[in-house]
Amino acid sequence: MAKPLEGLFILDLTRVLAGPFCTMLLCDMGATVVKVERPEGGDDSRSFSPMIGGESAYFMSINRGKKSITLNLKTAEGKTLLERLIEKADVLVENFKPGVMGRLGFPYERLQELNPSIIYTSSSGFGHSGPMSSRTAYDLIIQGLSGMMSITGPDKEHPTKAGSSIADIFCGTFACIGILAALHNRESSGEGQMVDVAMLDSMVAVLENAIARYSATGKAPEPIGNRHPSIAPFATFETLDGQINIAVGNDAIWQKFCRAIGREEICDHPKFSTNPERVKNLEELTDIVSVALRSRSSQQWLETFQKLDIPSGRLSSIADVFSDPQVIAREMLVDVPHNGINVKMPGVPIKFSATPAGIAGPAPVLGEHNREIFLGLLGLSQSEFEGLREKGVI
Repeated sequence: MAKPLEGLFILDLTRVLAGPFCTMLLCDMGATVVKVERPEGGDDSRSFSPMIGGESAYFMSINRGKKSITLNLKTAEGKTLLERLIEKADVLVENFKPGVMGRLGFPYERLQELNPSIIYTSSSGFGHSGPMSSRTAYDLIIQGLSGMMSITGPDKEHPTKAGSSIADIFCGTFACIGILAALHNRESSGEGQMVDVAMLDSMVAVLENAIARYSATGKAPEPIGNRHPSIAPFATFETLDGQINIAVGNDAIWQKFCRAIGREEICDHPKFSTNPERVKNLEELTDIVSVALRSRSSQQWLETFQKLDIPSGRLSSIADVFSDPQVIAREMLVDVPHNGINVKMPGVPIKFSATPAGIAGPAPVLGEHNREIFLGLLGLSQSEFEGLREKGVI
């Protein structure tokens, strides 16, 4: 069956993570993604460890299914070839610092001249406006500047980044959403537009209750470990032999939870009967719950809570995720053949009933699709192709 984005041609000038994550999402949903790389070395992430069969597992996981061409954009011939590709593209995605595309000779105004319907998407650290727009950014820098690290970790003395590069990933995800919205608008208007997505903006956008709390109280939120600032009990608790997560999200669950841990007498106690009171008296409540939970093993508690539909779960390692039956059932870990080796990758989280998405294939080796794109799509002759290769243009 056709994938939902089949027929779209994405010209991908991105590298490392934020931009490649965006184009990976588009590729998984059926778009043809042509990744333009430097002839010498290509995307920086091709050198990132760990390696599988001499190639970067990191690069493989983010660039699966794409086509790779090499192009030296500092040469006149390279710029001419890029112009011809732009004329054919539905979308161009890049994650350079603002101004780089202009210095290469391709500001947005030039892209509009070449292809008025193109969707030009730029992912950057700070966006194309504001006093910090020209600064270089990486995920750690953005997590710190956004305030995310100030609310993450065990306490305010130990601000902590998330274990995944969420500033890059959210930026790529929002860029993908922006592209789809711009494409929808193009269906009625016939016009392209620029989509400008910043890592810092993306992180501020997902601060959710931290923004709400400061707006309401004027008090800056601080890290509180695994507890929830507005719901209780909602945290990680020790058991007889380990730790589990418990999320008592409303008063109905609270009633079931009290009975499950054998503390029925606190169900309707004035200090704990409603969520606001439980949050207000959190320290006392935590002591009571902790004593009760340390009486049985993690597995015993999880079985009890599951029968009563009390949200709870173990703390899985990444190794545990690889054998999790729910993860496996949802095809969220997929074997992708690559040069005779099966590489395990995250699957596609969006499930379509009529136009299923899926990994199109392995990540390309550098310049793997030069002949297909330059000879096939652009119609270069064999002699032209060889001449460009000899000059180092491709």
